[in-house]
Amino acid sequence: MAQIKKQRINFFSTSNESAELGMSYLSQHELTAKLVNRVLKGGKKSLAYKIVHLSMLQLKEITKQNPIEILEKAVQNASPTVEVKAKRIGAQTLALRWILMEINSKSRKSIVLNLTNAILEASKGSGMAIRKKEELHRSAEANRAFM
Repeated sequence: MAQIKKQRINFFSTSNESAELGMSYLSQHELTAKLVNRVLKGGKKSLAYKIVHLSMLQLKEITKQNPIEILEKAVQNASPTVEVKAKRIGAQTLALRWILMEINSKSRKSIVLNLTNAILEASKGSGMAIRKKEELHRSAEANRAFM
């Protein structure tokens, strides 16, 4: 038990690990920067960077593909094709919000594992984000009759 705590403290230490881990690509790509800002809670951006970076590393290990391409595919699969006028929200923002809602609703071991699994499920065309998209499309079709 003491070893696990020691690893966790070293793992999330406040030193400048972002340069060592090579996380600069997260802020350079627009979609990953949006994801980091969505994961951000309580103003701890460095922790959000670490969470997203570790999730990207897990995605790379699991799929043996570029994790940014997998994230783009997940957002493309989860983004609605119907325009949402009442809320004035972009499709990417809605897709990221739905993917992160799935993280909060599941009780797995860590947020990194939750984020990795949510992105993988959305990229494969399943998961809660895809169900939300289909629900939005059904309600849009139902409301089309009233126009």
